[in-house]
Amino acid sequence: MADEPVTLENLKEAMKDNATAEQIEADATVKADAVSIDADAAPTEALADETRVHVQKLDEHGRSYATGKRKDAVARVWIKPGAGRITVNGREVDRYFARPVLRMLINQPFDVVDRSGQYDVLCTVKGGGLSGQAGAVRHGISKALTLYEPALRPVLKKEGFLTRDARVVERKKYGRRKARRSFQFSKR
Repeated sequence: MADEPVTLENLKEAMKDNATAEQIEADATVKADAVSIDADAAPTEALADETRVHVQKLDEHGRSYATGKRKDAVARVWIKPGAGRITVNGREVDRYFARPVLRMLINQPFDVVDRSGQYDVLCTVKGGGLSGQAGAVRHGISKALTLYEPALRPVLKKEGFLTRDARVVERKKYGRRKARRSFQFSKR
């Protein structure tokens, strides 16, 4: 019995076979020693074996949903397979984001993973200005793409589209005109 691994089932069998209390205690001691030895090796093995598995997450309409944030803007984004139409707050993207730079920013996740024109995007954005809203939509599209196609996650992660841009406006300080700008100095 000492040669085979000691488990709870083995101990129960030993008790059924009318084993003596000394044998059961000896087996329990062997098991405790094995557990203490394995306790040192277990965390490293568990971390090596434990890798996150990302699965597809869709709602009842076959869409994936994610939220994106940038500065003070928060975007709620739904994507589904389609012709590539992007609707922001009920308006076409060309009418909502008139500047081509902002439209380019929104389409970057699709361009990186070669999915341009394959998904329809519906999003609502609140807060911030147009630049922050465009960044929030891009962040939301990237996250929604990874939920729809988990295989795209490494590419989007490498490009930095899944990372929330933490840069926000620095607060104004007292004794200064702005965050860092001092009041005008008059020598006389």
